[in-house]
Amino acid sequence: MPQDQFVKSLRRNMTEAEQMLWRHLRAHRFGGNKFKRQQPIGPYIVDFVHFEKRLIIEADGGQHNDSNADLRRDAWLREQGFTVVRFWNNEILGNSDGVLADIADALNTPPTPLAGEGSGERG
Repeated sequence: MPQDQFVKSLRRNMTEAEQMLWRHLRAHRFGGNKFKRQQPIGPYIVDFVHFEKRLIIEADGGQHNDSNADLRRDAWLREQGFTVVRFWNNEILGNSDGVLADIADALNTPPTPLAGEGSGERG
């Protein structure tokens, strides 16, 4: 299946936790911030992304427990300058206020500079 069709399929079949988060994040509802859902970035498709803040939010089910693939994926995304924040689906559904507070904190935390970037000092 081509990637664009796969992305559309993911958007149509979001988990209950993803749907709950999307109700809060869509249409600039979350503090005026613009998030996109099921967005391709390089070889990966992320659940939610705020491109301006370089913030990725992932809603994970049990299949992600101790996943080496997720570790590689997160490392690659960090190399691209993104911060990746992961929440378990049961945490999203059972503690949505806490999850949303953590997302707000992440939005207000400056991203870690990429290698080679710094304070602007020149040698």
